[in-house]
Amino acid sequence: MTAELFGVAGPLLALFAGFGVLIGLLFGFFGMGGSFLVTPALMVMGYDTDVAVASGLAFVFATSVIATLKHRDLGQVDYKLGVLMIAGTTAGIEVGKLGLHALQAMGLADTVVSIVYVGLLGGIGAFITYRATRGGGDGGISHDTEADADDIPDVAKQIQSYRVPPMMELRGGITVSLWLILVVAFATGLLSGFLGVGGGFIRMPALFYLIGVPVPVAVGTDLFEIVFSGGIGSFLYAMDGAVDLSIVVPLLAGSAFGARLGAAATSLVDEDEIKVYFGVMLLLGALAVAVRKVGNVADVPVLQTVSLVIILGAATLVAGAVVVSSIRALRSGNAPAASAAD
Repeated sequence: MTAELFGVAGPLLALFAGFGVLIGLLFGFFGMGGSFLVTPALMVMGYDTDVAVASGLAFVFATSVIATLKHRDLGQVDYKLGVLMIAGTTAGIEVGKLGLHALQAMGLADTVVSIVYVGLLGGIGAFITYRATRGGGDGGISHDTEADADDIPDVAKQIQSYRVPPMMELRGGITVSLWLILVVAFATGLLSGFLGVGGGFIRMPALFYLIGVPVPVAVGTDLFEIVFSGGIGSFLYAMDGAVDLSIVVPLLAGSAFGARLGAAATSLVDEDEIKVYFGVMLLLGALAVAVRKVGNVADVPVLQTVSLVIILGAATLVAGAVVVSSIRALRSGNAPAASAAD
């Protein structure tokens, strides 16, 4: 299929394809939606807001399908947990949207959401980075989808200790109350609906730190959820004709490779390294959002470009680190002997 068929110039087509590889790799590795990269990039390039949002969402949906299939092959998707999280987050999103509409009516939505968003990104990023670099784990390779009691966070152990029936047995050999899963899902959905984001950067840490799911399974299960949330959103936008295939198709062409590469890397890279990379991404994301907000308030358009450069630069550096770590693990013989599906 040629660039002319899409109405996109050759260099721009190559740019979108390369961008797709980068985002697909991060998406498959972290289980965190790529819309926080795609949407602002398209807006800076001059696309209308609805087209940027809709095309970003359609891209995230398709990429999540690709990455989820790879995580399924690696035995890293807990479908039972995923369905429960979808139910809880859906309810939370609806309540979060009501809160957002109330703030919009008061004219405070933009400021409050920006502050909360920066606080969450920075807070979660700092917490995850600190815990990972502190060396709390055993320091070894942790690609196993079975949870080691020593690797489960203290908060998750406390949550698992509340034996409120019915109890659910999850992938990784852990057992936790159904009600506690729904509470965690509702809370993450509430934040997602309030902030107007996919919520992958909230859900993935919540699955590990609050429920105790091993990191590779947390990533795979989060992607499974995004298939449904992204699919519904993409369909609704497509019905309005806002999805631009000249953007989505070349992005997907690149991400099809990147997403599978990123998903495979979760079974090669040390679990603490995954957490460090994830934390750094969130910290730099918080900085980018803060810079963009300052640019809006101070009416300094160049800061919008600076914000985009920060987040794209962070994505490139982290993606490069993921690839280097994976290659290093393969060369050192630390890759798991059986990474195929169970």
